[in-house]
Amino acid sequence: MIKKPIKIQIPTGLEARPVALLVQVASQYESDIHVESGDKRVNAKSIMGMMTLGLAAGEEVTVIAAGSDEEEAISNIEKYLSSK
Repeated sequence: MIKKPIKIQIPTGLEARPVALLVQVASQYESDIHVESGDKRVNAKSIMGMMTLGLAAGEEVTVIAAGSDEEEAISNIEKYLSSK
């Protein structure tokens, strides 16, 4: 299992479209992937779950991946969240 804090640098934050793209990235992997913000923890492959976080640009989240492709999953999710 890997836990990694990542700062959201997408200018609009995680609104509907960026959330949908993040879910697409996460869904490419077999690993279980979750995003934590404050006391909430949601499945990164769930659009509805991710929307409940209401994340803005500049916020920091912790991404947790567990499974056979966890390193690749974390790496690509970090690339996506760090894109400007």
